[in-house]
Amino acid sequence: MTVMPTDPAPEIESAGFPIGTVAERIGIPTATLRSWNQRYGIGPTGHRPGRHRLYTEADIAVLERMVLLVRAGASPARAASSVRGPAPAEGDCSSLLAAVFALDSATASALLMSHLRTFGVVSTWNRLCRPTFAEIVRRQGSGEGCIDVEHLLSWCVTSALHRVVPPPPASAVADIVLACTSGEAHALPLEVLRAALAERGAPANMLGPDVPTHALADTLTRTSAPTTVVLWSHHESTALTSAVRTCTEGGAHPVLAGPGWADAALPADAVTVDDLESALAHLLPIGAR
Repeated sequence: MTVMPTDPAPEIESAGFPIGTVAERIGIPTATLRSWNQRYGIGPTGHRPGRHRLYTEADIAVLERMVLLVRAGASPARAASSVRGPAPAEGDCSSLLAAVFALDSATASALLMSHLRTFGVVSTWNRLCRPTFAEIVRRQGSGEGCIDVEHLLSWCVTSALHRVVPPPPASAVADIVLACTSGEAHALPLEVLRAALAERGAPANMLGPDVPTHALADTLTRTSAPTTVVLWSHHESTALTSAVRTCTEGGAHPVLAGPGWADAALPADAVTVDDLESALAHLLPIGAR
């Protein structure tokens, strides 16, 4: 017979987080959090009488936006005024464009983090990031010099992904490796895929940009479980079939992502994925997508 506990189960995870946990998580003293709550009303919401004040994930997202703005030079009062606004609109590209063209990385990062927390990785990538990048590229094509803006946005997206969707707890061996082929510098799509996998509890090892083919072989010698290697190539010149062969010869299952593979001479059984959703569909069990 199972003995049921007489004491109620702790509600920390479902109800929220105490101030000390929040302070440690975002790197701000508890005294500062109490001051912001008293002076500007930036604190735990939904307080129930007779219970300690606990911060929800939404409360923490607001605090993180405020911290970014303060560290960028805004006064606490001005930052509080900015973050008290309504929840982000899904796919609000105009606000993100205005921030990155002003080289305002703090505001851009805050917008991205808020969107990630509210709508998740897939929506943030497809509805916010990709259209914003497309508009920047369109302006470049019309003669406007904005390569710096594109690079700033890439950095802000990567930074926001790392902060909002860190790797999941190390409860399982990562059997997915993410790598750009040798000479390929465009690692952002793999950063997005890593975060989307982490959001679903699936760990992945990120090797990043410009991974030499021999380094892939070295990686496979360090893994004991059957491994899937996602190889990203943005350009035809970096669609290296030698990297594909190295994976198969090392006992791994290669998955080819990116437009660079479109015209490559690939084996008949080669697996290619065209977008974030198809990559997740191939890499995750049906119930985890």
